[in-house]
Amino acid sequence: MTTANARTAEHPIDKMFLERWSPRAFTGEEISEGTLRTLFEAARWAPSSYNSQPWRFLYARRDNAHWDKFLNLLIPFNQSWAKTASALVFVISEETMAVPGKEGRVPSHSHSFDAGAAWAYLALQASLMGWQAHGMGGIDYDRVYTELKIPAGFRVEAGVAIGKQGPKTLLPEALQAREVPSGRNPVQSFVYEGGF
Repeated sequence: MTTANARTAEHPIDKMFLERWSPRAFTGEEISEGTLRTLFEAARWAPSSYNSQPWRFLYARRDNAHWDKFLNLLIPFNQSWAKTASALVFVISEETMAVPGKEGRVPSHSHSFDAGAAWAYLALQASLMGWQAHGMGGIDYDRVYTELKIPAGFRVEAGVAIGKQGPKTLLPEALQAREVPSGRNPVQSFVYEGGF
């Protein structure tokens, strides 16, 4: 058994998987461009179909010219806590890919899956470096396409808030009780040998 962060795995795994979680309380500490580049470097090494690497990351660091625009692309609930993050990121994936032996680009069935792997690598690298990354589906997808000039053939996947974890008292009172690492369903509830 592996235990960390008040969580216990049913099977032996590295502690980094239990130590990574999605807090909402961030200190607002500045994140350097170099630190962000390290997180994106980790994402770069994620696996992808035909090594197509369909992921794209658009980001804004706190207190720079793009911050307010990025923050306002989140739904109001997420704005209420993500405003103290150090960086905001939008994960985008390309819907087509080049395949050896085929002319032109072809539809990619796994572009979202592959971008998800890249996001997971980024999140794990952040945790290993003492940062946390909180993925968000609560974004204004239509406005992200428009305001960030996402071209045709790309899909907006999610938003991500990155920051140093702070005390839960930084959160609105209604969120403070929820500021704990969440559990997970047992493996047997989602793994099936031989078929569904």
